[in-house]
Amino acid sequence: MTAEAAFLYRPVNIPPTKTETITGLFLKRVACTPQAIAYRYYDLEQQAWLDLSWQEIAVEVARWQQGYKQEGLSKGDRIAIMAQNSCHWVVADQAALGLGLPIVPLYVNDQANDVIHIIRHSGARLLVIDGHKQWRLLKDKLANDEQILRIISVENISSDNEKLISAEQWLSGNLATEVENHIEHGDLATVVYTSGTTGPPKGVMLSHNNIVSNVSSCMQAVPVDSSDTFLSFLPLSHMLERTVGYYLPILGGSVVAFTRGIPFLSEDIMTIKPSRIISVPRIYERIHARLVNKLEERPAWIRKLFKISVNHSWQRFNYRQGRATWSLWFLLLPLLDMIFARKLQHQLGGRLLSAICGGAPLSPEIARVFVSLGVPLLHGYGLTEASPVVSVNRLDNNIPESIGLPLTGFEIKTDVNNELIIRGDSVMQGYWKDEKGTAMAIDSDKWLHTGDIATIKDGFIYITGRLKEIIVLSTGEKVSPADMELAISGDPLFEQVIVVGEGCPYMTAIVVLDKQQLTDDLKSDGEVQENLVLERVAQRLGEFPSYEQIRRLHYTFDKWTVDNELLTPTFKLKRKNIIRKYENEIAALYEGHVIYRKDTSGSL
Repeated sequence: MTAEAAFLYRPVNIPPTKTETITGLFLKRVACTPQAIAYRYYDLEQQAWLDLSWQEIAVEVARWQQGYKQEGLSKGDRIAIMAQNSCHWVVADQAALGLGLPIVPLYVNDQANDVIHIIRHSGARLLVIDGHKQWRLLKDKLANDEQILRIISVENISSDNEKLISAEQWLSGNLATEVENHIEHGDLATVVYTSGTTGPPKGVMLSHNNIVSNVSSCMQAVPVDSSDTFLSFLPLSHMLERTVGYYLPILGGSVVAFTRGIPFLSEDIMTIKPSRIISVPRIYERIHARLVNKLEERPAWIRKLFKISVNHSWQRFNYRQGRATWSLWFLLLPLLDMIFARKLQHQLGGRLLSAICGGAPLSPEIARVFVSLGVPLLHGYGLTEASPVVSVNRLDNNIPESIGLPLTGFEIKTDVNNELIIRGDSVMQGYWKDEKGTAMAIDSDKWLHTGDIATIKDGFIYITGRLKEIIVLSTGEKVSPADMELAISGDPLFEQVIVVGEGCPYMTAIVVLDKQQLTDDLKSDGEVQENLVLERVAQRLGEFPSYEQIRRLHYTFDKWTVDNELLTPTFKLKRKNIIRKYENEIAALYEGHVIYRKDTSGSL
C-alpha cells in the first residue's frame, strides 16, 4: 500500500478497558483499520522500504500461533526472543501473547553467558532468533539442550541439528488466518530481565494489566494518532521501546518504521521523517557532540552567535511555558532559528512532534540546547518494574532538568530516606523465582522502592542520586557518583567517565577521552597533558562542594562497550567490571593513602 492510499484510512484511538489485554488491543486495532499501514521495514532483496498492513500482520500472527501449538506448548510456557527490531519480533510476540505464552526478550548484542543464564533461569521452552549470528553464539550450549524444544531462525540456516528450523520451513503449509485470544488481563505477559549493572539480572514479571495500564497512561501524557510515524531503533528487549514504541502505536494506529541499525540511523531518519522517536540519552549526547565539533570549526563570532541564540531561545521556550517574561530579543529569534535551529531539526527529519528520552539521566545542559533549538525533547523516567514509564514531561509543561510529572494511575512520594517510591496498576507482579528480592522491592503496603533518591517540587520529580551508588569517603562525606559523572560528561572531551572513592580520602576518576576532541593545547610532544585534562574536569565540577572534586584521574582511549562487558545492553556502566579492570590504575591514584576496598555493589 502506498503512503497516499494509507492516508485514506483514518485509524482512531482505541481506549482500553480495565480488563483489557495486549492481544485484545491488537485485535481491536486490526478490526478497526485492517488495511492501514502498521509497519514499515527495509527489504534487502528489493533494496526498498516496504509496508505491511494490520491485517497482513494479523495473518502472520495466526500462522505463528499454529506453529507454537504444534510444538505442544502449554499456557504459561515461556518463549525467548533474541532478534533485532522487526516485523518478525512483533509477530512472534503477538502470537505468543494470545496463547498465554509469556515472552522473555533477549538482547542481540548480549554476552553468551548472560543469554544462557536468562534462558536457563526463565525456563524458556522455545527460542526465536534472527539467524546465523545468534546460532553461532549459542549452539554449543543449546544444540543438545533438553529444556529448549525448538529454535526458530528468521533467516534460513542449514544445520543438522533437529532443534533448529527456519521460520519459512516451520510455517510451510500453515494456512491459519484467525488470531486466537485465550488470556485474561491478569495473566503473565512477559519476564523481562534487568540489565544487571551490579549483579545477576532479575526477571521482572509483568502482566497484561501492568502493561496495558502503562500504555493507557502514556497515551494520556503524550497522545499519538494515525498521523504519527515512530522510528524504532531502541531494542524491543528494552521495556521503554516495547511499551512506548510498539504497544502505544497500536492504541493510536500509528505507523512504526524499523531502522536498519544504528550505523544507518541518520540516513533512516532523513528517509522516514519520524514524528516520534524514543531513545536513551546516548543518542542525544552523540548528536550534541557532533554539533559542538562543527561549531569548533566555525569562526568565534559564529560560536558567540550560537550561544546568544540558545540563551534567548531558552528564554522564549520558558515564556511559552508560562515561566518567563517576553523579551525584545524574541523579534530576532526567527532569523537565528534559520541559521541554527532549522539545521538541527532537519537532521532529525523535520517533523518531530516529540523526542522521548529515558533509561538514564540526560544532562540538563544538553537538554536545554535541544529544547532551545526547537526539538520537542521530553525527559522521562521509568524502570522495568513499573512497565516501565513512571513520569514524563509534557509538551505544554516541560522542565527538562526534571523527569517530569507522574503518569495518571501512579501514587508517588519519597520516604524518610528521600527514596522515590511508587504504587499503581503498572507495578510488577514480582521477580521471577525470587520471593526475597520481591519482598525487598515491594513493601507490605505495595509501594515499589525504586532505589532512586528524589525531590518533588510543584509536582515535578527530580532524581538526585542512587541509594546503592552512594560513595562514602573516609572523611564521612557522602557523594552521589551519578551527579558528578553527568556533569563531567557534559564536556565532549569525555566520552565516558566513572568516579570512585569509597573509603578513600578524596575522589578520583577513570575517563575515556574522545580523540577528536584533543586540541593542541591538551597535548605536548604528542602526549596528553593530564593536568590540563584534570582542569577540564574541574571546570565541569565548579559548583560542586570541595569534597566532590576529582583530585587525580586515569585516562584511556579504549571505549567501554557491551562486547567488552563494561556496559549493559542498555549502555549503562557496569561499575563492578570497570573497577575490576582498572584496579591497578585506581590503586596508583591513591598511592600513599589508605588502600581502597571493594564491595559487591562495585563501589570501592
